[in-house]
Amino acid sequence: MMSERNGHDQSRLIVVAIGWLRDQWTDSGKNLTLGNWVSSNSTNSTSSKRGNVERAEDAAPKGWQDVPESGPQNGPQSVTRATAAGSQTTVYYWYNPVTSFINYTLAQTASNFTGPTLLNNAPNKKTVIIVGTVDKSTLITQLGNSGKIDLSELKNCWECFISQVVENPLPGVAKALVIAGADTRGTIYGLYDISEQIGVSPWNWWADVPAVKKEGVWALAQRKFQKSPTVRYRGIFINDEQPALTNWIELRANYLWPAMWGSMFGVDDEANQPIADAYGIVMGTSHTEPMARATNEWNRFGKPLGGNGQWEFDTNNKSLTEFFTVGAQRAKPYGANTLFTMAMRGSGDTALLLTEQQAIEVLQNVVTTQREVLGKVFNGTDVSDIPQMWCLYKEVQSYYEKGLDVPEDVTLLWADDNWGNIRRLPVGKELDRVGRAGIYYHVDYVGDPRNYKWINTIQLEKTTEQMHHAYERQADRIWILNVGDLKPLEIPINHFLDLAYDAEKWGQGSTSEWLKAWASRDFTPELSDRIAKVVSTYGMYAARRKYELIQWDTYSVVNYNEADAIIAQWQALAVEAQSIYDKLPVEFQPSFYEMVLQPVLGGGVVNMIHIGAGKNRIANSVADKVRDWFSEDHKLTQRYHDLFNGKWNHMLDQTHLGYDLSWHGALYDGYWQQPMRNTLPPLSYVQSLETSLAGNIGVSPEGTNASVAGDDAWHDNSGNTLKVPPMDPYGPKTRWIDIFARGTAGCQWTASPVAPYVKVTPNTGFTGGNNGTDYRVLVSIDWSKAPPAPNSTVVNINITSSCPTWGNFPAPIIQVPVNNMAAPADFRGFIESDKHISIEAAHATRNTSVNGVSYAVLSNYGRTLSGVTLSPVLAETQPVGTGPVLEYDIYTFTNTTAANVTLYLSPSHNNLGFARPLRYGIAFDAETPKIIQPTSNYTGQDYPKGWNQAVADGAWGVSGNMTTTKHDLSVKGKHTLRIWVEQPGMTVQKVVVDLGGVRASYLGPPESFLGGRDSVGMYEGTNFAGVGVEKPL
Repeated sequence: MMSERNGHDQSRLIVVAIGWLRDQWTDSGKNLTLGNWVSSNSTNSTSSKRGNVERAEDAAPKGWQDVPESGPQNGPQSVTRATAAGSQTTVYYWYNPVTSFINYTLAQTASNFTGPTLLNNAPNKKTVIIVGTVDKSTLITQLGNSGKIDLSELKNCWECFISQVVENPLPGVAKALVIAGADTRGTIYGLYDISEQIGVSPWNWWADVPAVKKEGVWALAQRKFQKSPTVRYRGIFINDEQPALTNWIELRANYLWPAMWGSMFGVDDEANQPIADAYGIVMGTSHTEPMARATNEWNRFGKPLGGNGQWEFDTNNKSLTEFFTVGAQRAKPYGANTLFTMAMRGSGDTALLLTEQQAIEVLQNVVTTQREVLGKVFNGTDVSDIPQMWCLYKEVQSYYEKGLDVPEDVTLLWADDNWGNIRRLPVGKELDRVGRAGIYYHVDYVGDPRNYKWINTIQLEKTTEQMHHAYERQADRIWILNVGDLKPLEIPINHFLDLAYDAEKWGQGSTSEWLKAWASRDFTPELSDRIAKVVSTYGMYAARRKYELIQWDTYSVVNYNEADAIIAQWQALAVEAQSIYDKLPVEFQPSFYEMVLQPVLGGGVVNMIHIGAGKNRIANSVADKVRDWFSEDHKLTQRYHDLFNGKWNHMLDQTHLGYDLSWHGALYDGYWQQPMRNTLPPLSYVQSLETSLAGNIGVSPEGTNASVAGDDAWHDNSGNTLKVPPMDPYGPKTRWIDIFARGTAGCQWTASPVAPYVKVTPNTGFTGGNNGTDYRVLVSIDWSKAPPAPNSTVVNINITSSCPTWGNFPAPIIQVPVNNMAAPADFRGFIESDKHISIEAAHATRNTSVNGVSYAVLSNYGRTLSGVTLSPVLAETQPVGTGPVLEYDIYTFTNTTAANVTLYLSPSHNNLGFARPLRYGIAFDAETPKIIQPTSNYTGQDYPKGWNQAVADGAWGVSGNMTTTKHDLSVKGKHTLRIWVEQPGMTVQKVVVDLGGVRASYLGPPESFLGGRDSVGMYEGTNFAGVGVEKPL
C-alpha cells in the first residue's frame, strides 16, 4: 500500500533499485521492467553465471489450471544477452528474423533491441525498492529463505505478486519495498500497482492523463498479496499495433489480437513478435485468422504454396496445411506467449460457402490437421498443453450446437451479437471442460443494422451485467474486447479489463464505485462523485440509440414532450460536464475533454441535429440552428484534433451523420455502412417573404402534427378544431399549444378558455413581423374548481388575432378534454391517465422471493431508469406461477377487453441454450399466465426475428409486438399485474399498459401517477425525465 502523506513509521522511498548488483542482475534484475528479460552469454559479459537461457516461465499449464509444469517453451531464436560496462549492465533481446513466409527460414545474422540498463553496484541509500520474480531472482529467493518475506502464496499462482516493506533486507539497506512476482507478468503488475498508487495513470499516454508530482511517497507497513486474475487471458482486438503494443499492458491485460484488415503483424515488422514476447504479451489472432497468421498473409503468400489458391480446406488442404505449418513454426520461438486461434471461417471473415453439415465435416478435418501441425512443430510438447481457442462467432456457434466436436483442451470462445449481448454461455458438461470457456465482446462494430464506431456509446452497467453472467457461468479463460481504433473507448476498455482482472471485486452493481475509483485516479478525488455521475448518465443517454442510428423521427416531437426532454437532459449534462472541466487543474483538462467532455458535447449536438430536423417542418429558425449545430459538430472534432499540437489528429474523422436511409433490406431499413461525408438530415425552409394561405400565424397543439387555421394531411380539410391530449388529475400537469409565425405581418393574439378552471400561460402574445416571438402556451386545470368527479367534458380555447383574417379559413379552436376521475384515496399503486399506465419495472408493488431467488434492481441500467432481473444469476429455471413474481397494483377507469401490455426488455439472447430459453409469464389478477419468449431458438449466421430492431432500439418491445400481450380488463378499478421471469439474464426495464391511449414515442409514456408517492396537483408527468421543457427548440 502506498501513501502520499507523512507518517511515523513509514519508509520514504528514495530510489528504485532494480538489479543493482553486477553479479546478481541476472537473478534479481530480470523480469523487473516491462520487458521479460533474462540473461544469456555474451562476449562482453563478465559473470560466469551467464549462459544461454530459454525463457520458459510463462508456458501454458496443462488444463490451464495451475502455473505450467509443461507446455510450449520459447525457442533458441529468442534469447537475451547482456553487456557490462563499468557500473552498468545493458540487456539486449536477440532474435533471428524470418526471411521467408512461404517456406519458414530464418536469417543467419541475429537482430536485437535494447532492454533495461541495470546498476552493477548497490546504491548508497537506506531505502530502496527490490523487485524480482520467484524462482528467477536469487535475491528474492534469499529474502524468502531468510524468513524476511513469505513467498508461499506465490507458488503456482498465475500472475500473482506480493508487495511488502522489509526491514534490513541487505547489508547497508535499512528498509526496502519488496515486490515479488510469481511470474513475469505478476512482477510487471506489481510494479504497475505501485505506479498507479503513486498517481501514474495507465492512460498517461493514450488519454494524456498527467502524472501528478508529489512532495513524497511512502510505503505503508502493510503486506499486499494480489491473487490471480479472474480471467487468465484478458485482452483487446485493436486496429493499430503501435504505439498501443507498448502502452496497454498497464491496464493489466496480457493478450492481444492485432489488426486484421490492413496489416500483417508477423510480417510488417519482423520485430513485432519478439517485442510482444519481451513485454510479456500473449499474442493471438482474430476469431477468423487461424494458426497465428493474418488474413492478408494468405492473399500475399498463399498462391506460391500451389493448389488452386482458394481459402477452402475441402479443395485446397495441402496448401493450407503448409500455410498453417509456417504460422506454427514462426510462433514457436515465442510459444510461451502465443495462444493459437483454431479452425477457420470463409474468406474475408464470412461464413464458409458450404452447407451446415458440410461445414461441420470440413472444420472437423481442419482442426484435426491443425493439431497435428502443432504436435509436429512443438515436438515433445503434448498438444493439449498448447493454448488454443475456437471462437464460436456467428454461424460457427450453430456448427458446434449441431454436433461439431471441439477437443476438450481447446477453449470455447463464445461471442456476443456484436452489440454487447452474449449469445451463449457454458451449460451442462461444458462447465467441466478442461479448456473452459471465454467471451469475445464488442464495444465497436462494423455491420448490421448499422455501424457504431464514432465515439464511446457504451453503458458500463450493461457490460457489468453481461460479464458478471459470464464469470458466474465459468466463461473465465479468455475475455477479448473488440475496441475498433481504441482511442475514443478508453473508459469501456479500462472497465472491461478491470472486470476481467478481478470479477469478484467488480461484481453486479459495482459500476458506480468503479467509476468513482477511476475518476479519483485519473482526475481528482474531490470531483470523483460528480465525474462518475456524468459518465454513468452519459452511458445511458448514448446507449439509448447509437449515434449512427438516430434519425429525425427517432424521438417524438409531439408526444410526451419526448424530444424536448432528450435535449434538456443533454443540455443539463453538458452544463455539469463543463462545470467540472472548469474546476479541474489546467493540466487535466485535455484528458477530461478527450474522455468525458467531448463525448457529452458531441453526443448532445448529434441529438439536437436530428431532433431539430424533426421540428423543422414549419420553422426556418430551427433549420438555422441545425446548421449551427452541424458546424459545432466539426468544431468539437477539430478541437480534439488540435490537442497537443495534433497528437490525435484524424482520430475523430469517423463519419456519423448521414447514413443512407433509402436502402430497404429484408430485416432492417437503412444501409449499414458509413457515409463518405457527414451530411445533415433533410431540412425545409418556408418562404418567409409571403403570407400563408391561412394567415400570418398558425396554431398547433400537443399530440399531433396538424395545425390550424388551414388544411394539412393530419386533420380534416377546412376544419378549424384540434384537440390536446386529455387532462385528468393523474396525468401531466400541463399540455401545450404552439403559436407560430407563418406570414409577413405581426399579430397580437389571445387564447381564451371558455371555462374558468382551464388556465393558459401566457394567454396573449405578439407573434410574427419584425418583433414577434413564437410561443408555447401551457394549458393546466384548476382541479379544485373543475366539475367534481366523475365527470368528463370538453372545453374550447378560442384563439383570436389582431390580424384581420385567417386567410379563407375560420379562426382556430383548441379543445381540451377534461376528465375528472378519482381513485380511492388510500390506493397504493399506478393510476390510469389518458387510457394508459406506464411503469418503471423497478417500482414493483411487491417483489417476492422463493427459495432464495428474487429480483434485483440494476441501477442506471437500460434506457430510462433501471432494470430488474432474477438473482442470483446461477438460479435454476423459475416456474411461472410458483416462482418469484413482480407484482404491480394498478387502478383503471377504462373498461376494455383488449388491454395490451408491452414489456420493454433488454435485447438479451437465450444464452443458457435451447433448453432454457428466456421467457416470462404475465397475468392480471386470477387469469391464466401467458408465456412469452421474445427471442426465438435460432441457429446459423442470422439472428432471431426482430433482433435488428431490438438492438437498434436497445430493447425488445419498442418495435413490433414481440413482447405485447392482450388482456381482458373490462372491469374498472383495482387490478394486480403479475410478471414471472423464468431465467436469469432476462431484464425488464419498463411496463406499459395500453387501454387504448398510448401514443407513438421511442421511450414510451412517462411513468404514471403512483398512489402513495405522488400527489394530485404536484405530479408533473409531462415527460419521462421529469425535466423542465417550457422553452423547446
